[in-house]
Amino acid sequence: MEWDIRVHGPRDTAHSVLLLSGGLSTAEFYAEVAARPELAGLKLVAATLPGHGGSPPPEDPGIEACAHDAAKLAAEHGCDVVVGYSMGANVALEMAAAEGFTGPIILLGPSFSVPDEMLTLRVLDRLSIVFGQLPYAFMLEFTDVALSAAQLPPERRNVLGNEVRKNNPRHIRRLIRAYLDYLRQHGSVAPRLCETTVPAWVVHAERGDGGLTAAERRTLTACPTTTVVTVPGTSWFLPNEKPELVADLILGALP
Repeated sequence: MEWDIRVHGPRDTAHSVLLLSGGLSTAEFYAEVAARPELAGLKLVAATLPGHGGSPPPEDPGIEACAHDAAKLAAEHGCDVVVGYSMGANVALEMAAAEGFTGPIILLGPSFSVPDEMLTLRVLDRLSIVFGQLPYAFMLEFTDVALSAAQLPPERRNVLGNEVRKNNPRHIRRLIRAYLDYLRQHGSVAPRLCETTVPAWVVHAERGDGGLTAAERRTLTACPTTTVVTVPGTSWFLPNEKPELVADLILGALP
């Protein structure tokens, strides 16, 4: 797989953190986190998931294949902690569950099952069975509408919108199908996270970025190595809107 990465901070520092982007987004979505002054001494490796944001698509679109290569990327850069946003959170989870990553993981706005995911994405996937890539092409036309919910300055929303519009509808259709198939296969990956026994933080806003079923919340609350963090109010773009929280979690996760 080809990774589009942006490295922030010193290259010869004692600690490195891998930042995995979400679906349709890019490494640019971590710019607010990378700019936090309390993280200035860390090497931050922001990575676009292959095939997203116009990057070269992988041969295998599965979450497991992406996690396999992400684990190699983490080892290459000596990363102690992995942060995953949205779909990137599932990749981080699989790094711990199947690829032997034993460091802490921070999961921002993850979906552990299909019901957790936005209805819009599930509908687009269904429509694409009949209409191919057209539903995703149509969706990308409304990028600015989706980003209007972001609590960010207009010029910053424009930058992020341009990143999203780089997506290739044909590639995205294939990647989203593989992602939803992964969730369907497991039913819920909440127990899978607990079974890894790695320190993990699961971060969700009260409204906006998906959610957890009642059963998943019970599972995670009972898990001794997992902390559930609920952000008050509404947030659709946690790394951009709550970078100070993400920075605090990273510092708390470092060995």
